[in-house]
Amino acid sequence: MVVDSLSDGTRIAQLLASEVTGHEDAFSVLSVVDSDPDVEPTDDGALAYAVAADDERVAEVYVQPDRARVEFLAHPDVTAEAASEAGLRVRPKAVRPPRTLVFVEDGAQVKWTLPAFRALVAALDAGEREEDEG
Repeated sequence: MVVDSLSDGTRIAQLLASEVTGHEDAFSVLSVVDSDPDVEPTDDGALAYAVAADDERVAEVYVQPDRARVEFLAHPDVTAEAASEAGLRVRPKAVRPPRTLVFVEDGAQVKWTLPAFRALVAALDAGEREEDEG
């Protein structure tokens, strides 16, 4: 039996964008912004697009030749935990403010990122409720 796997960073990023924009109910606050349809993967990762919530960037997606990388800008602890529990490779990025890097190395792993995006949306929603109550 032949097993096909998708390990093209650009295509993985495209699939991820489709998942984020295709789940209207769960991710209704999220949108793909600043996309570069002609992005060429680089070894360090080239910015393909950002994910925004209410016009604020909350994640960025970079393409490398053999994978995509999601950098969560908002709620890095929550997204790291969710992505790790989903079986994705996760590591912190030591910058100010801190970020969480999530590596998507195969097309099948795109679905594995959805719990991290759900956790992000929940954390954003909880933050809004706190602001409304405060």
